[in-house]
Amino acid sequence: MMARASIIAPRPTLYRDAALADPSGPSLRKEVSLLTNAGRIVWIRPSTDEGDLPPAVHIIDAGGATIVPGMVDAHSHVTLPGGSHWIDRGADPPEELLEVAEHNGDLFGRAGVRWARDVGSPLAVDPRDGRKRALALRVRERWQSDPNRPRIRVAGTWISHSGVIPGGLLIEADDGPALLKAASTQLDDGADFLKLYLDGPKKEEAPWSTEDVQAVVELAHGRGAKVTAHSGFLVGARVGIDAGVDSLEHGFELDAEAVAQMARQGTFLVSTLAIFRSWATFGQTTTLPRFVSDEGKERIAMRRERAIESVHLAYRAGVRIATGTDFGGGSLRANHLAWEVESLVEAGLRPWEALASATVRGGELLNEPAAGRIVEGDPADFFLVHGDPLTDPTALWRVWRVAWLPEARGPAGDPTA
Repeated sequence: MMARASIIAPRPTLYRDAALADPSGPSLRKEVSLLTNAGRIVWIRPSTDEGDLPPAVHIIDAGGATIVPGMVDAHSHVTLPGGSHWIDRGADPPEELLEVAEHNGDLFGRAGVRWARDVGSPLAVDPRDGRKRALALRVRERWQSDPNRPRIRVAGTWISHSGVIPGGLLIEADDGPALLKAASTQLDDGADFLKLYLDGPKKEEAPWSTEDVQAVVELAHGRGAKVTAHSGFLVGARVGIDAGVDSLEHGFELDAEAVAQMARQGTFLVSTLAIFRSWATFGQTTTLPRFVSDEGKERIAMRRERAIESVHLAYRAGVRIATGTDFGGGSLRANHLAWEVESLVEAGLRPWEALASATVRGGELLNEPAAGRIVEGDPADFFLVHGDPLTDPTALWRVWRVAWLPEARGPAGDPTA
């Protein structure tokens, strides 16, 4: 008798008569059977031509469901919960934030998110090892050995000019040498990539020069890492693009010249449009003036319109777009990536293109060829939904099964049977 479902020996599993969503085009592949074993995809065949099946295969009737590649949340903050008080939560005790990360890991999996890119976590003393560093680095280490947890890439903590982000939870750098030192420190701590905050204390000015940011890009690239940049305003976006950052986060203010240069250089845009949808709901669920006052609602509506226009410009210019929720560092939660896919459709992407942004484009951003794809021989990183996400992004909310998560077995789902 086994004590936990997760330690029961895996057996071959056949998902029979499903549809398959390949985000390279608008049409489902129907009547598909897919065999997995030991966490990998063995084959994908027509349900009418399965051939010989392995002994003791576990057959799942997937009729009416669609197989979808595991998604990539390319802009997340795994140690923070999100919600209307998201800024305040960054000051919570480190042990509480590490527990929040575990809850977020659960939410990720159940929502079909297989990969996450953490773009900033509080700088704090880890209660488990006594080291002061970005807490998400510790989460990455804990999750590496757990196949049920999301696979994550971590930027360390935010690097910002002083006077921008409150709370003293990050690294501040007010000139080029300090910026370069902060970047080096993050890489020494083990960050997979660097996150620069290109909004400054004054909205009309970038916090650093193009040359300062370019020096960081050269440092990171020389050490095999990438650089991404928070970009809420056009002036900062221009500095980041000219300096050669690998991606822009948000891109709430872009123009035709900026997106054309991004397309030429191969600079990614990581969209987070759904935060404006989230803020709109806070107008009904909170009493916070920034969300419920007429002035606050008008400001949100204006920013949302400008952000949607920017993403549309990027899409029309051929910029590669990956999706993010900004949960934790923003107002969404860890299981809301479908909301961003819907938002990209609103910005002009076709539904299958928006799903590609949440899958294969995220994999390209991470330099992970298998991420966001369903290919024979690759990991069985897929989930099943009801509906067709290639034409209807709301289908991504209707998750039925997640292939990489353990199944309860035994009477009434008793894992000890």
